[in-house]
Amino acid sequence: MQLLPANTYLADPALRGLLRAWLRPPTLDWAEPQLTKLGELAATDLPKLGEECERSPAWLRPIEPWGQRVDEVVYPESWKRLAAVAARFGLAGLPYEPEALRRFGPEVRVVHSALCYLFEPQTATYMCPVSMTDAAARVLSEFGSEPLQRDVLPHLISRDPDDSWTAGQWMTEQQGGSDVGANEVQARREAGAWRLYGRKYFCSNVGGEVVLALARPEGAGPGTRGLGLFLVPRLLPDGGRNLYRIDRLKDKLGTRAMATAEVTLEGAHAELVGELDRGFLQMTPMLNITRLHNAIAAAAGMRRGLQLARGYAAQRSAFGRLLEEQPLQRQVLTQLAVQAEATLLMTMRLAALLGRLECGVASEEERLVFRLGSSLTKLYTAKQAVASASEALECFGGAGYMEDTGIARLLRDAQVLPIWEGTTNVLSLDTLRVLGKQGVDEAFFSELERLGSPGRQKAADLAARVAGAGPDGSQRQARQLAFALSEAWVGGLLTEAAGRGERESAVAELWLNRDEPAAADRFELVVDGGGAAVGV
Repeated sequence: MQLLPANTYLADPALRGLLRAWLRPPTLDWAEPQLTKLGELAATDLPKLGEECERSPAWLRPIEPWGQRVDEVVYPESWKRLAAVAARFGLAGLPYEPEALRRFGPEVRVVHSALCYLFEPQTATYMCPVSMTDAAARVLSEFGSEPLQRDVLPHLISRDPDDSWTAGQWMTEQQGGSDVGANEVQARREAGAWRLYGRKYFCSNVGGEVVLALARPEGAGPGTRGLGLFLVPRLLPDGGRNLYRIDRLKDKLGTRAMATAEVTLEGAHAELVGELDRGFLQMTPMLNITRLHNAIAAAAGMRRGLQLARGYAAQRSAFGRLLEEQPLQRQVLTQLAVQAEATLLMTMRLAALLGRLECGVASEEERLVFRLGSSLTKLYTAKQAVASASEALECFGGAGYMEDTGIARLLRDAQVLPIWEGTTNVLSLDTLRVLGKQGVDEAFFSELERLGSPGRQKAADLAARVAGAGPDGSQRQARQLAFALSEAWVGGLLTEAAGRGERESAVAELWLNRDEPAAADRFELVVDGGGAAVGV
């Protein structure tokens, strides 16, 4: 049964409408051929490669046949083919290409996010390495030494599959988890070079060519202020392996094709990135990018679940009618489409703000909105992605629960999104902390006012109450506040979009009145963009 449309870009009215509204005509003319080609691959070759990776996931080869320690992660050929597509489309490198930035400026990050959104679904979580590579490129661009910018950065942003590298991030340790200030991995200065010692507990993309890791230099104080940021290569200049041991690959609920490991650093050679006592602060650009990528994955997964459920409803009959003709099922699909569009708008607004920051044209208000918005967007979109994946799976009945249909993987893979890059609680507390910084609340509520958000006043009243509730009282209400602010922002973005046309107006109305039954006559308009699903 063919469930996907023939081209996932051409069949995505939400993305196409947003880009037409947000991009200048020359930028759209440049972007659309890339988006159309990737949309075709996303409906054909990429899911097949992702499925092959899931059937033959990466495995650990710790020792070669003659007893030599190698700690090699062995990837299937399909993983390498996904890597080649990602490199050729610039999924890590596009935001750093001088010619694109010269011609299109901040809009490059919006186009880049749209490309990532099209690539991500059903590609065995390959966008996780892409996300960390994008983030590492930003950190090295801002803080890397001249040798790192000369010898490492070009590989991270290369479009040549034979020349491109991926990066990892080794931050988490067993005793600390989200509490990075409890990290114990040591950095020691030995014979004029930095060496790292200790254990990292969650190391995604463990087979990447380079890694960014936090470590505590000898004699440094406790907490995050005592941490330095280091780049750890997989191979040394002479071609030998660096001194770290891959203890085991993680046995995970989802994202199973993407190798995540526990690693013991045994005097691994490392290069200092930036200032020794500012390692944690220098992670901020990294988190900005990985949290955006997390939101892109959420929005992309929601759209893919809808497209699959839509394709199924157009072919599956029950009780004498196609599922797409059943009023209740039409309502479910319409609600999935509305929430997917709301999530996409929030994600792309964050991408637009990041683009302006990276190009140095953001106002102070935009900078403050982005600082709060990065936590809100990651938090909100991740939770919506899990709920949406569960609903999409249910659209298939028992077939959705079967592993061989591939539908169940949507839910398993979505469940990591509220965990990566800060759990819901961590981001709720960050929201509380950031909102208390000078100018942030004024900037954010000014953004809501500009958008015409119907939820602005309610969110402002709640923020005032939480601020006056004392430390424990505020913390208990942090989640409620974060979700209220998120929904006020989404409501404003949808309200602004409603002026673009009938479809966007219908989406905004249905979202703002989402506790009411969805109107059946809005189905084709909202779900398919006004016509039959492309290619179904």
